[in-house]
Amino acid sequence: MAYVITIANQKGGVAKTTTVASVCGALAARGLRVLAVDLDSQADLTLALGASPGGLHGSMADVLLNGASLESILVETAVPKLHLAPSTSEMDKVERFLPMRSDYVNALRSALAVGDLPRAYDVVLLDCPPFLGAVTTSAMHAAQLLVIPTQPEYFSAHALRNMMSAIRNVRSQGNPDLVYRILITMQDRRNRIHRTLSEQIQATFGEGLLQTVIEVDTKLRESAIAGLPVNYYNVKTRSTQQYDNLAQELAQYVPSKAVQPA
Repeated sequence: MAYVITIANQKGGVAKTTTVASVCGALAARGLRVLAVDLDSQADLTLALGASPGGLHGSMADVLLNGASLESILVETAVPKLHLAPSTSEMDKVERFLPMRSDYVNALRSALAVGDLPRAYDVVLLDCPPFLGAVTTSAMHAAQLLVIPTQPEYFSAHALRNMMSAIRNVRSQGNPDLVYRILITMQDRRNRIHRTLSEQIQATFGEGLLQTVIEVDTKLRESAIAGLPVNYYNVKTRSTQQYDNLAQELAQYVPSKAVQPA
């Protein structure tokens, strides 16, 4: 069965979408069958994986509002073994109308369980909008693992308190086994504040913090423009190695599917 990882933080600009695209590329390069799900109305993940929101035959809004099957909207990417469930601006309607449905928190879990989809992929990654609304809540209920990217900056670190509260709510309301891990992103090791806050996050969260740290790298922006994960855009850049390390680290949470070195 597919292992579901949700990437979320109520704070924007912390490299959520970059992380989803890059981890998808790293996992696919290791031979895993990967599904990337774009849940943000800005459709940045859709663009980052080379699809145009204007030329789609369906989107996640059709799945969550109109009952379309997830399989019916899937898009192939330029990366072998990586498929995309794209988004459009229609996801704004999902945020508004989804809570009107009974048991909406399980909408994504149900969509991922239909037909052959659970057996078609080894890992599913959900890219969430930058706020704790209905869509993000549903994504957290669907996940076995929640990864919370955060910059070593004051406002980003401060937002972790609300994420911890949201995790407690999700665990108490139907997903008691949800595991979370915090990922430090966009770090500048030359910046004293970054170093200090990274140490404070480590002291506060301990084993809840992933060992991999993602540093600032302009190649990540370039790869998004090219519509490719960074490891398919530039294999030699340091962010490729760092996201490969992250994929290896995340593999320990994926039962019965060891990820081998690429």
